[in-house]
Amino acid sequence: MHPGLWSFEGQVSPVWPGRNWPLGATWSPESTNFAVYAPRATECWVCVFDDDDVETRHALTERSLGIWHGALPDLAPGTRYGYRVDGPWEPAQGLRFNPSKLLLDPYGHAVSGDITPAQPLFGYRFDDPTRRNHDDSAPCTARSVVVDTTFDWEGERPMKRRWRDTVVYELHVKGFTALHDRVPEHLRGTYAGLATPAVTDYLNDLGVTAVELLPVHQFFSEPGLTERDAVNYWGYNSIGYFAPHNAYSSSGDRGGQVAEFKRMVKALHAAGIEVILDVVYNHTAEAGPLGPTLSFRGLDDRGFYRRTKPSSGSPDGVDGRFDDTYWDVTGCGNTVNSEDPLALRMILDSLRYWVTEMHVDGFRFDLMSALTRTGHGVDMKGDLLVAIGQDPVLRHVKLIAEPWDASMDGYLVGAMPPPWVEWNDQYRDTVRDYWRGQSPGLHTVATRLAGSSDLYADDGRSAYNSVNFVTAHDGFTLRDLVSYDRKHNEANGESNRDGTDGNRSWNHGVEGETDDERILARRRRQAANMMATLCLSNGVPMITAGDERGRTQGGNNNAYCQDNPTSWIDWRPDDAWLDVYETTKTALRLRREHPALRQRHWFEGRPTIRGGPKDLAWLHPSGREMRAADWHDPQLRAVGMFVSGAPLRSPGPRGEQQMDASFVLWFNAGHEAVPVELPENDWVQTGEVVLSTAEELPEGTPVKAGDRFTVRSRSVVVVRAT
Repeated sequence: MHPGLWSFEGQVSPVWPGRNWPLGATWSPESTNFAVYAPRATECWVCVFDDDDVETRHALTERSLGIWHGALPDLAPGTRYGYRVDGPWEPAQGLRFNPSKLLLDPYGHAVSGDITPAQPLFGYRFDDPTRRNHDDSAPCTARSVVVDTTFDWEGERPMKRRWRDTVVYELHVKGFTALHDRVPEHLRGTYAGLATPAVTDYLNDLGVTAVELLPVHQFFSEPGLTERDAVNYWGYNSIGYFAPHNAYSSSGDRGGQVAEFKRMVKALHAAGIEVILDVVYNHTAEAGPLGPTLSFRGLDDRGFYRRTKPSSGSPDGVDGRFDDTYWDVTGCGNTVNSEDPLALRMILDSLRYWVTEMHVDGFRFDLMSALTRTGHGVDMKGDLLVAIGQDPVLRHVKLIAEPWDASMDGYLVGAMPPPWVEWNDQYRDTVRDYWRGQSPGLHTVATRLAGSSDLYADDGRSAYNSVNFVTAHDGFTLRDLVSYDRKHNEANGESNRDGTDGNRSWNHGVEGETDDERILARRRRQAANMMATLCLSNGVPMITAGDERGRTQGGNNNAYCQDNPTSWIDWRPDDAWLDVYETTKTALRLRREHPALRQRHWFEGRPTIRGGPKDLAWLHPSGREMRAADWHDPQLRAVGMFVSGAPLRSPGPRGEQQMDASFVLWFNAGHEAVPVELPENDWVQTGEVVLSTAEELPEGTPVKAGDRFTVRSRSVVVVRAT
């Protein structure tokens, strides 16, 4: 114990024994129970701060099953607190106890304040990492907040929308409304801003059914970013897995963010929009062994972070002072050990909390592969996947995996078990290549359009297990995808070394913005082509917010630290690609109105009833079906996709046969116009164009069997049978 550490002002209130569950701070009018897991600690204190930031420390003397606990009477909601924990200091053994460091509650429901990455925030001395640093971190760190979680949901219930009826819209809480002129200024960039009619009306008009929010668990910026006056904008640096990020709250950070988040969910649900959270359980904001001590490191460093075996005294390669036993497959310095019973419990408790208390509808797991690790590598029957799969709450919510991590053996696209769906980067790469003229082969294109059966059909899953996307938060926006050949990340301060070089983009002859109307027209048509393709492919479409209206990041494909107009959506109409918006809206309307375009069963390429048309047929521009040799024709860039709705393979809710319109979708990614012919058969006797990115074939154009018409270069034309 460091001399002088325990000097403080004020009287110590009596500590009641309390109980060891639930973990965290549980408020009641009589008392607040505190319970924190620190099994190897020798002493533990809960530290309460008044409005003048005066700290009062209370020793927790009760310990059971590795959990320190006690109750304090007469605490009001909004009270700020933290923990101090003492124990051995043996960094190479994963023991980094330091009572001079104020620790956030891993189960805290809210966080007040931010961090300052100065020496006191770190458990070791900068001049000698083997020695414990005794500077008090309280002036440099945030506090947890006691919260009254009572909220009147007024009977609101989860929608449980089926995957095949879902359209995901990935957005950033702040960036979506920071510049929105129809959102009240004091609500812009907040949870409350997302709950306004200006937002819900827009989402409904566009046709999305679920928002996927970039991380909203409490996070902090990395010290390296702070030192160069930058921030972690995306939020993939979580530290509080039960706490809504305080900077997105218009209600302050003394617990008001919890109720505000709930009101946002309630408003989105009232508008028919589900809420999916992008969650980062694979690593924390404490980074590698030389990172700050914020919470888990000071409580149970050895158990919470996955480790390799010590290297017999060899230097860690960082400063040569002590062994680094962290195992990092996230690229962020640490990997959460999901095999540890309490780390696993924390993840599961957090997920259940957001479902039961915050009413969210599902989760997208960042770098999911990192959480499937065991001592023997990736394991699809590992503890976390098994636990979620049998959990009566979690197994029925939407579960999306980003099925890879930072390692070579972590690529698991197509391998996640039910009930998981997956981000399908093979869809992304195929569609990008096809439309930029670098086709991976029409057969591969057709497979992706039809739901990626090569990835998901062999183990009994459906096409909706593929979350299809062309862009995401990480990488070029759609506008930049058709405007830049190279990344332009200089503003990130990393000499343009960050971000991928494999963009699969095409600038159409000019790098960046241009006044050339011909180039602009081609770019906008290409953007519309990719949006139409995405929305009409079998599977679950995911749109990146702003792509539908031409949002640009100026060629920055890694804008993780750009909390400014580079990343925010510009709602002004003057430079918006509103024609792309209309194409996207039309495609989503067709998808919503026609179950033939969002089928649950796999296409089989044969009739659903005797004497009927095939459920799916691929058409050569000449009007016949594609032959084996056609799929390997390097000159062929156009293909037709016939989808039958008469009848559908999927039965109705009572087993009835479902009937819908049939469609022919023509895709031409070639640089020349292609004459095409509707087959002379019963598939489409008469029809009309219902979506077109080719000006020569506007929507409403009538067609009939045997008609020949021209599909211009790089365009999509959709015909619906009438």
